[in-house]
Amino acid sequence: MENKLKIAGESLPAMPWEERPEGSNATMWRYSANPVIPRDLLPDSNSIFNSAVVPFNGGFAGVFRCDDTNRRMALHVGFSKDGIKWDINPEVLRFECSNPEIGEWVYGYDPRVCKVEDRYYVTWCNGYHGPTIGIAWTEDFKVFHQMENAFLPYNRNGVMFPRKINGNFAMLSRPSDTGHTAFGDIFYSESPDLEYWGHHRHVMAPAPFEVSAWQCMKIGAGPVPIETSEGWLLFHHGVLHSCNGYVYSFGSALLDLEQPWKVIARSGPYLISPQKDYECMGDVPNVTFPCAALHDPDTGRIAVYYGCADTVTGLAFGYIPEIIEFTKKTNIL
Repeated sequence: MENKLKIAGESLPAMPWEERPEGSNATMWRYSANPVIPRDLLPDSNSIFNSAVVPFNGGFAGVFRCDDTNRRMALHVGFSKDGIKWDINPEVLRFECSNPEIGEWVYGYDPRVCKVEDRYYVTWCNGYHGPTIGIAWTEDFKVFHQMENAFLPYNRNGVMFPRKINGNFAMLSRPSDTGHTAFGDIFYSESPDLEYWGHHRHVMAPAPFEVSAWQCMKIGAGPVPIETSEGWLLFHHGVLHSCNGYVYSFGSALLDLEQPWKVIARSGPYLISPQKDYECMGDVPNVTFPCAALHDPDTGRIAVYYGCADTVTGLAFGYIPEIIEFTKKTNIL
């Protein structure tokens, strides 16, 4: 695609891709063979969803949320040559940690993976007297070194930026509570060493119901933000508290490059909402929850991995320039 827009990142011509269906004018469209990862890919998996993938060694690697048939929430490592067919390790991911109090495993879910310089950082919702943000790093997806938790409980949806900002590591998060939070804003934080976090700034609140109802109860950051000349492209989930329960959809926003707590634009309509059977039926109905994205700066293509009904993993495609234009055109700020 010819466009003056500049998109950061390494070329990824072999990323998963499927063209927009004939006759469709959708900004994003689903993979025709969804779900891309079924719930029972492992012998004892009840569900595989809300997972993170990145380019690695000429193929792809990821950290996956795999709830087992005891309904325990755990993380597993997986690899793929094409980003479609995945080989997920049946053994639970265990982190190396020098502090036994921090390293004691309780539960882990909804991981993200972000490459910053030469390391791959994993953030996830980590059980420590309630949900908080765990952080670990790896260079080979074999050995993972767990660090201090980023924040006090309660917090979820910790998403790092792929480069330092103001000389510091940067992260988005969503303070919450012990349960299925009926509120939630996105906040920004910085750290010089991934241990001490500060410079906390408010980013976005839920939208007013009468302006954009799909994101009116709570919101949270999705995949790692993508740096472009128009700003950081952020996919975020939003929740509508309907008469039939929570409905999770996702849309997009643009954040300032050097002050990411300042929102440039935010989409009013959603990009993807629960509409297909595998999104509307499952352990938690009516959920589309994005956690990872692969993109090719040369073509502007993007593939978003998203959890479907807390049961399986879906894949949706689009073009970054079109998504940015959609975000600006439908801006509700």
